[in-house]
Amino acid sequence: MTTTPINLFEYEAAAQNRMHPHEFDYVQGAATDEITMRRTRSAYEHIALRPRVLTGTHAADLTTTVFGKTISAPFMLAPAGGHTRAHPEGELASARAAAKFGTVLGISANSGHKLEDVAEAADGPKWFQAYFYRNREQTVEIVRRAEDAGYDAIIVTLDSSWPSKRERNIRNGYKQGRRANYTPEQVKAAQEAAPKGRFDSAQSSRGQTDPGATWEEVAWLRTVTKLPLIFKGIMTGEDAKLCADNGLDGLIVSNHGARNLDTTMTTIETLPEVVDAVNGKLPVFLDGGIRRGTDVAKAIALGARAVLFGRPIFYGLALDGEDGVSSVLDILRDELEQTMILAGRPSIASIDSTLIRKMPVLD
Repeated sequence: MTTTPINLFEYEAAAQNRMHPHEFDYVQGAATDEITMRRTRSAYEHIALRPRVLTGTHAADLTTTVFGKTISAPFMLAPAGGHTRAHPEGELASARAAAKFGTVLGISANSGHKLEDVAEAADGPKWFQAYFYRNREQTVEIVRRAEDAGYDAIIVTLDSSWPSKRERNIRNGYKQGRRANYTPEQVKAAQEAAPKGRFDSAQSSRGQTDPGATWEEVAWLRTVTKLPLIFKGIMTGEDAKLCADNGLDGLIVSNHGARNLDTTMTTIETLPEVVDAVNGKLPVFLDGGIRRGTDVAKAIALGARAVLFGRPIFYGLALDGEDGVSSVLDILRDELEQTMILAGRPSIASIDSTLIRKMPVLD
């Protein structure tokens, strides 16, 4: 009997045995009671597939395009901070795995390796994630560094402008690891600016982000970079419409893995209203809870161009570094391919709302 994980849930269990408990709790944990995180799997599980037969579907084309570039499957690596929590090579290993697979690597400003080193690690599409910092010059500096290093798009995370209460970290007395893209002076300034006495020290970098930012910042950011701008953290139709009205190039439906604000909708639940609100004016992506190929198909059916995943990156790294991330990607690809062929959908473009139906939640 094989001991190699055959799905992402088994990778999760294996990672828990490999990672330091405090590091695993940091990756796995969510805000306060973790209600939204627990609900996320149920939300996917209560969407049913409607497979068609005798369609002649004997193969499936999983490729899709994002900002004019073809990727091998409609899922990408989300910009999750500090891959070195799970493996010393961290983002360098993730970059190689993503490039080999042929998909986008999202890199966090809080990465464990410098953004320039990650860009040099592998020649694949990469998006860099930053914030509206209190010090706008810091935003200018890091965005231009990403542009100079060859990143293809800028993700601006909007839902992390204030420290959240992550109780696992508080109980563990968790200390934030090194943040390779920030100078010691920037880290010190962030620690001084962050609210004192209420939240865990793992989030001292939140002092850098500006809770007072508004939609007027979009026009300013356009003067900083010509790269596509993607706003991450959109959870309502109202904000999605503002993304379209303000000329954003894309948005990511995300609740930050339920890590910042508890008892929100899950991302798969709010996806339809976001898609309706943008009315085809910009691509909609989704992260949150992707663990099966069927999850990817359901998100595409609800209008997502592609999805991203974060925590499974750490599971793969913890178990086998670059090869572990590659295996996670391969598992999702194989499951999505099986889903499409068995459901009679030969291409990503053929997946639409007729593939799914909402199931009642039974007690």
